[in-house]
Amino acid sequence: MGRAQTIEIPRYYEVMRISHSAASMSTMLTIEQQGGMALLQLSGRWTVEHLHDIEHQLQAVTLLNNHVLQVNCTALEQADLSAMWLLRTTLFRCEQLGMDVSYPHGMPPHFVFLNELDQRTLSNPVNPEATLLWPEQVAATLGRHAVALGHNAIGHLDHLGRMIHANLYALRHPKYLRKASIVRHTYEAGIQALPIVAMIAFFVSVIIAYIGASQLRDFGAGIYTVDLITIGVLRELGVLLTAIIVAGRTGSAYAAEIGVMQLNDEVDALKSIGLDPIEVLVVPRVLGLLIALPLLTIVADAMGMAGGALLSNWLLDISIPQFVARVQDALAPTTFWAGLIKAPVFAILIGMIGTYRGLQVRGSSRELGRLTTSAVVESIFMVIFTNAIFAVIFVELKF
Repeated sequence: MGRAQTIEIPRYYEVMRISHSAASMSTMLTIEQQGGMALLQLSGRWTVEHLHDIEHQLQAVTLLNNHVLQVNCTALEQADLSAMWLLRTTLFRCEQLGMDVSYPHGMPPHFVFLNELDQRTLSNPVNPEATLLWPEQVAATLGRHAVALGHNAIGHLDHLGRMIHANLYALRHPKYLRKASIVRHTYEAGIQALPIVAMIAFFVSVIIAYIGASQLRDFGAGIYTVDLITIGVLRELGVLLTAIIVAGRTGSAYAAEIGVMQLNDEVDALKSIGLDPIEVLVVPRVLGLLIALPLLTIVADAMGMAGGALLSNWLLDISIPQFVARVQDALAPTTFWAGLIKAPVFAILIGMIGTYRGLQVRGSSRELGRLTTSAVVESIFMVIFTNAIFAVIFVELKF
């Protein structure tokens, strides 16, 4: 072993249009060399405001020709992530040059965190399918979407089971039924939606009546426009239009409200005080929608028939008494109920999907927007899909 030699890294100072503190001009590290070993002694404040000096002083470390490099950070006063990342990058370069880097007094601050980030990056490659051929990529994409769809279906079923259990428990124990919350959600989902539901049902019925009258009048069958309006509105369009409007209006509101509560840790706060989020947040919303949607359907049916009657009177010279008489002839005993039966099912679907997506929100407002959009799209899709199933069932049952 030769005599210990101490090398002090020279100071580097550069005017950068800002005033540096005295600490930024001090020596950040010293190197002691003994034979084939070098000891790197860190000191001072390794923070972002001193990053310029640290970078210059670390350049001398890569010029060492020692086989062993020991790092001692016991004299560090303060360290942040940016400076430690720069130190770690320099030491990694030293390892690539053949040096054996060790930490006899423990790793510098933040090194454990940076190592964990590297492990996550290695275990989760950015694009594992990049090396696959296009048929394999297509198969992998389809498989991934199939697995995601299965997990999504299982999540919805689990949420539906929890929701049914909470509803049954609340019905058996009425004191757990939050009546004030149910009334408020019924008002918001029902009364406040009346203008838009009535207006859309009226104008859509006018459009259907106009198209039907224009075609049937050429064949001398204009009177059957009344049948078209009656059956179309009462069996299908009244409840379907109402459900789609409610899915876009109320379903998105449910997802957004509960999602914001997730971001603000309010749902976790409910759990911490012993309350079930399904009982507090989901049940009142679903029950409120279950009450409001059938009532909105009745209003939509009435406005649809009114729109059809006005257009028939204007375009076909069918008076209101004639229109009412023809409606009574066209109505079957099940026509009105075939539409109204669907309303509670649609309400459960919309409420379930909206609340489920809201409870899924994690981490950021971007996730909130994505899941709110997903709630609306899924609700509308499930409403139309379920309506198609009802149509097939009603045909088979001759309902």
